[in-house]
Amino acid sequence: MVSENLEQVKANIEAACKRVGRDPKDVRLVAVSKTKPISLIEEAIEAGQDTFGENKVQEMCDKMEVLPDNIKWHMIGHLQRNKVKYIAGKVELIHSVDSILLAKQISDEAQKQSIEIPVLLEVNVAREESKFGFFTEETEDACREISKMPGIRVKGLMTSAPFVENAEDNRKYFKKLYELYVDMKRKNIDNVDMHVLSMGMSGDYEVAIEEGATMVRIGTGIFGARNYNI
Repeated sequence: MVSENLEQVKANIEAACKRVGRDPKDVRLVAVSKTKPISLIEEAIEAGQDTFGENKVQEMCDKMEVLPDNIKWHMIGHLQRNKVKYIAGKVELIHSVDSILLAKQISDEAQKQSIEIPVLLEVNVAREESKFGFFTEETEDACREISKMPGIRVKGLMTSAPFVENAEDNRKYFKKLYELYVDMKRKNIDNVDMHVLSMGMSGDYEVAIEEGATMVRIGTGIFGARNYNI
């Protein structure tokens, strides 16, 4: 099931790129494996998927111990400051930097280990009360402040759009984040490498790609809707 779903998702990514004249190679797929058992993740690995996103630090660390070392792990959920030390140096990318305090904690851990930790700034484009992230108008100032911190490197922006029945309803949010992304890229802030735009999930990733996403986070579309207890 997983390999067929992966093939379908990749075909959809390709079709969305084609519709707007983009190269499918410019869009990276993160398979969201939260709550999914090792067996399903192994199926995805066998089918060629090498990048996985997790929401919870403990679950990610447990999976890291049993899955191959060449897997690239992304932290996509809300990250508590006291958990940063457990994933620093182990993840390829943290998508969810949603405060200056969290960025400072990441910077401190990076310095302790003498490493650089790549991050995305989470932007709450739709201004949902239930979501974390900087508001659009706060993002540039936050980025400038974080860019001065040693050991942390801003690589782009991320958003979690509202849960909607019709993906088209989120187009305006994707468009808005893309505009911010292009604007910040143009400003060429020191120590900021603005080239990742992480937006779009199982229900709306094709629209996100049409609006410029370079990374999509797909869980249900690959692993199915059922939640598993690990």
